[in-house]
Amino acid sequence: MSSAKLSLLEAVNLALHRAMREDANVVVLGEDVGVNGGVFRATAGLRDAFGFKRVIDTPLAETMIAGLAVGMAAQGLKPVLEIQFMGFIYPAMDHLVSHASRLRCRTRGRLSCPLVLRSPMGAGIRAPEHHSESTEALFAHIPGLRVLIPSSPARAYGLLLAAIDDPDPVIFLEPTRLYRMNPQVLVDDGQRLPLDSCFTLREGSDLTLISWGASVHETLQAAAQLAEQGVSAEVIDVACIKPLDLDTLEASVRKTGRCVIVHEAPKSGGVGAEIAASLYERALLDLQAPIQRVTAPDIPPPLYRLEPLYIPAVADIVAACDTVLNYA
Repeated sequence: MSSAKLSLLEAVNLALHRAMREDANVVVLGEDVGVNGGVFRATAGLRDAFGFKRVIDTPLAETMIAGLAVGMAAQGLKPVLEIQFMGFIYPAMDHLVSHASRLRCRTRGRLSCPLVLRSPMGAGIRAPEHHSESTEALFAHIPGLRVLIPSSPARAYGLLLAAIDDPDPVIFLEPTRLYRMNPQVLVDDGQRLPLDSCFTLREGSDLTLISWGASVHETLQAAAQLAEQGVSAEVIDVACIKPLDLDTLEASVRKTGRCVIVHEAPKSGGVGAEIAASLYERALLDLQAPIQRVTAPDIPPPLYRLEPLYIPAVADIVAACDTVLNYA
């Protein structure tokens, strides 16, 4: 059993290698995933290790990739398909929404659809707009789809392995801004993480900070700044935005009485609104201030010079925390 300091990108690669070693039904497909090892090299080395029949370079056709994966999954394979950037995912949505998400229901349990769709997401790498999307709420709205967003190498490794094991379709979104940020020691032990659970990254008593994906990075920094001011902030990484682990979120908010939700996706109709509404339904009388949301504005991702103004910053999070802490 080996251990090394790995980035989130390397953790994804390690999980794919292990899953394919453990189960001959796991296949990888997508644009440039084989010979080139993927646009970010997340699938590097897989074709050499497992051959062209299990690591399949496809045409540039996201609709076809998704449809092919649904067919593979229905017949007993476990396809892991890669969409190169989240802005290219929309042609695949017809198959994901119309077929993958409802295959178990449509066949009364006779068939399942154990596919995993991997895609980079989010801004912060100086890329054009269609390479910088955070549209996870589109998939969270669809019954039958599970949506995961890891925020660290360890969670990427454990959640991806669990996602591949899952008998139903999983959307696995990888924040590109975190791909090479903050490597951590990771043991290749095959340990799966629970799919439908939040992760409490920092205990606190004065307020709850809820985030996921790349924004967890700024949220933890904000919590550290608040600690210097004597404020104890609890930080929760949602990780699985569908289904939500509302029990963990509710327990934290009941304890602290205040809540700030941080995400990079636009504000309107975002997952943060769903979390806020659920917490109001469950814990209204324990809240000592209105819940605040810190998000990107309702605009397309801008060109890279404006990215620092688009991505929620540490100062924005701290300002929202001041609002809930000083609410009278």
